[in-house]
Amino acid sequence: MKKIKSLIQKKSESLGLPFLALLWVCFFWGTTWLASKEGVKHMPALQLAAIRQFLGAACYLTYFMFKKTPWPKGKQWKAIFILSILNFVLSNGLSTWGVKYISSGLGAVIGAIFPLWIVIISLFNGEKLSRLSVLGLLVSFAGVCVVFSDYLGDLIKPDFQFGIILSVIATFTWAAGSLYTKKKAKNFNPYFSLGLQMLISSILLFAYTGATGTSVSVLQIPSQAWWSIAYLVLFGSITTFIAFIYALQHLPTEVSSIYAYINPIIAVILGAIIFNEPLTVPLAIGVAVVLAGIYLVNKGITTSSKDKL
Repeated sequence: MKKIKSLIQKKSESLGLPFLALLWVCFFWGTTWLASKEGVKHMPALQLAAIRQFLGAACYLTYFMFKKTPWPKGKQWKAIFILSILNFVLSNGLSTWGVKYISSGLGAVIGAIFPLWIVIISLFNGEKLSRLSVLGLLVSFAGVCVVFSDYLGDLIKPDFQFGIILSVIATFTWAAGSLYTKKKAKNFNPYFSLGLQMLISSILLFAYTGATGTSVSVLQIPSQAWWSIAYLVLFGSITTFIAFIYALQHLPTEVSSIYAYINPIIAVILGAIIFNEPLTVPLAIGVAVVLAGIYLVNKGITTSSKDKL
């Protein structure tokens, strides 16, 4: 009996830090939507994303170069380059650009639907969907309709439409990046890879903003934007990403994925408190229905994966 109690105690202690990491992810990734919203009020969105990613990359790469971590080889670079495009140039860059035109809470809700894209992509790849996944898709679609019923007046505005399009594309590319990571990027250090992805994406974003004339002088960036960038680097690009990967490595998938349900709730509530963004009954109901649908989708994906094993 003492041995069993000892094993249970050790197990609970081993899960303590991963759960704390997951709680960190749940809260701080929700707050990064507000930091992005504040930053893009004062400077071009893609330039903000580029600076954020460059500074985050500098922190990661300085650490791993100091540790003399082996660099990726051969085909690993191809995977890293593709992920830098999907996860950072497109997903992070476009979602940052999107919240310039829509509320941070709405951006977070759209960002949370990436599991739906995973199911849809899998369907087009010829995979069979479980009944739970199909039900989840239908429930989430109903929730999205309820959410947007609260924005009917805004839907006729071109800027609002543009922000929605950017956010949806960002969500799709994050889903594609997640699937590609699962398939191709298992054989190299995930933290070192993040730094390299951020570096490559920042170079590409700097090149784009410079070529299109959509950047401003660093000296013209106000302090509010720099504070937003600092927050995004510290809590969005470094500590929370580390916590996220750590939670993924030490917790079951169905547990570690709950951040997707909590992030938008944090963003919607804080957006209402800090930016006076709308927090209405239809919006609250719609968010709840969307998250319930996403839960069913994730449950269906997990069940299907276990059945295959």
